[in-house]
Amino acid sequence: MNNRKIFYRISDDIFSIFTGYCRGVVLAYDVKNGDSPPDLVQMLRSEEESLRKRINIVTILDNEKINSWREAYRSFGAKPSKFRPSMEAMARRVLKNNELPSISRLVDIGNIISLRYLVPAGGHSIDFVKNDLSLRFAKGNEIFIPFGSEQSENPEPGEVIFTEGDTVLTRRWTWRQAEHTIITPSTKNIEFNVDGLAPVTIQEVEQICLEVIDLIKQFCGGNFRYEILTDKNPQIFISE
Repeated sequence: MNNRKIFYRISDDIFSIFTGYCRGVVLAYDVKNGDSPPDLVQMLRSEEESLRKRINIVTILDNEKINSWREAYRSFGAKPSKFRPSMEAMARRVLKNNELPSISRLVDIGNIISLRYLVPAGGHSIDFVKNDLSLRFAKGNEIFIPFGSEQSENPEPGEVIFTEGDTVLTRRWTWRQAEHTIITPSTKNIEFNVDGLAPVTIQEVEQICLEVIDLIKQFCGGNFRYEILTDKNPQIFISE
């Protein structure tokens, strides 16, 4: 990261359209990522098994948390059966008796939290972030390079995107992440998002953020702070 103060903001339009929405942001500095140890992998497997006991693939759309995100996607023109919210896509994979791959400590922690609470949860490396971050509606001229690709594309106008300036970090709110801020074994600094859309409450998001901090502290070390972005607190700074 550079030395100037970098801000992170959610646009007023997001809060006005998605009433009660909040986003918890955990900032973790000087972490040590890498392959997950056996006890963290086992934690991931345990959450997969727990999910299979709570819901099944036939009744997954009866879940209020999943349905709220599907409705949100429909509202900005994203067909949820084609572009699945991240935690729904993950849940469906698990409910088909597939194990999630263990990617790294930080990525696995995000997957554990997503399965445990059925909320979108995951991080972005901020080691090389130079511009302000924003969750907002797309104009359509922003640039997105999907993870694992070199081909750039533009978001649809009106789509919810997470950006660094005009570089898209995540398309369709929680759907697909860019190459630009992907977490790698050498990542040292991250921002970790926990999205709360009704029926999830701000109190639940805060509790989840504290669990994220505990897990990162246990497996990756580092220094932490967190804030909850709401319509009353739409902006924070992320540079330490």
